[in-house]
This record gives sequence, structure tokens and C-alpha cells, in this order.
Amino acid sequence: MWVLINFYTFGLSSFERANKGKCVMKKIKYIYWILSVLLFAFYACSTESVDTIKLLKRVVATSSDGASTSTMYTYIGSKIVSIDGVLKHTDFTYDNDLITKIVVFDKQNQLSETIEYSYVGGQLVQVKSLNNYRISYVYNLNGTISFEKFILDSDNPEVKVSHGTLYFQNENLIKTETIADDTPEGTISTSNVSFEYDSKNNPMRNVLGYRKLLDQNQKISLNNSLTSVLISTTTQGDQVTSSAKFYKTAFKYDVDDYPIEEVSETAILDNGTIGYLKTDYFYQ
Repeated sequence: MWVLINFYTFGLSSFERANKGKCVMKKIKYIYWILSVLLFAFYACSTESVDTIKLLKRVVATSSDGASTSTMYTYIGSKIVSIDGVLKHTDFTYDNDLITKIVVFDKQNQLSETIEYSYVGGQLVQVKSLNNYRISYVYNLNGTISFEKFILDSDNPEVKVSHGTLYFQNENLIKTETIADDTPEGTISTSNVSFEYDSKNNPMRNVLGYRKLLDQNQKISLNNSLTSVLISTTTQGDQVTSSAKFYKTAFKYDVDDYPIEEVSETAILDNGTIGYLKTDYFYQ
């Protein structure tokens, strides 16, 4: 009787062990499948993220007469080192991840301008063009940024020429309001520039520290400006004079939503005039 019971018990244990073995193998296969799916998803996301981080390498601008100019961009990692164009060459200096100096040379390698950037807590508080101008910035609780601009010269160290406010939405500069401070007594002069954007990638968005440079206007925005409207108003007593200028741009994009072509009939050209300009963008 003992032998039969023991045999029965032994047989039952073997059966249980077999079932347990099958269950364990199923669980291992299931866990392996889950890990494979997660690994594939992680790799796909990682690849997509890396592929879409692009840096602007070259810009070719073509005017209405077919003449074209090329501008080259050089980097170390995501830090911009220089921009080399037809009319000027620009060098950039960093302190950690912040751009602290821009030096501009003409094509005769003569120093044209030096711009210094000062920060507090990672926020830009001053832009100073040596022997030219200074702009100070104050960050307001409502998300706007106030600024004051001073002209620097040897006769009068600082002359306040304007002040105003920068407005942002969705990491884009959407409006700049400027009030002139160097007008004759009794005259009020203002200029307001408003911008509308697409939802695509600004070519300069991945350049480390560049989007903190508030003096670069809409170039610091996350997206690309499609339209801009400049409204200038001068008030003298009861007389008010206003003018408006409208600028429109159309883009073509690559599969990663970076601009590859920009066309404008109202572009501001190098000579200061308004005209046709087609710009092609190339990335690295």
C-alpha cells in the first residue's frame, strides 16, 4: 500500500513538474517577445529622434536676375563656430552652452563689429555692440520681455533711442512693439511688427544657445515665419500718420519638416530694397 501510494505520489509530482516546465517556457517566450517589442520600439524612436536633429550647413540665395550667393555654416557638435557669406564672415564664442560673443569681419578680413552677450541665470540680459549700441532686457511675469536700446558714441556715452516689448507664444516671437525715445518734443513714434508661423522646424532650432539671442528677431523662433506685418505710426499733436508693410514667405519642406526652399516676393535684400528672393537650405 505504501509503495502504491508512493508511486502514485511520484507520478503526480512528475506530471506537475512537466506542466510547470511548460508554463515556465511559455512565460519565458512571452517575456522575450515583450522585450523584443520594447527594444524595437526604443530603437525606432531613437533612430527617428537622431535623424530629425539637423544642423543648417549651407544656404543658397537666388535673386530675380538669377544671381546666387552661398553661405556656409560650421559647427563643433551642435555649437556654431562660424558663418561664412559673400559679404561678411561671422565667428561665435561660447561660455559652456551660451553664446557670449559674435565677431563680424568684412571680406577684406577687417573687423566690422563685435557683439557681446551677457546672461543672468541663463537668461539674456544685455546685448552690447562695442562703440555702437547696447540693449538691455527685463523678463516680465506675464511672459513678455521688455527692452531698452541705447546708442553708444564717444561724445555722449549712452543715448536712449527706443524701448519696447517682445511677445511670445508657443516658443515663437509673435510681436515686437517699439517706441522711439529720440523723437522731437511733442512727437510720438511707434512701430509694431507681428509674425505668423507654420508648424515646421526652424533651420536654426538645433543650434545650441542660438535661440536665446533676442536681437536675432524671428530667427530665434521654434517655427518659420510665414508672414510679417510692420505698422509704423507717428503722432504730432492731432495729426497721426500711419503706414503698413506686408511680407509673405512660402516654404517647401523635407520629410522631417525642415525647410528646403523659401520663396518671397517681398524679401529684404542685401542692398536694403524689397524684391524677389529664393533661398535653398542644405543640412548636415
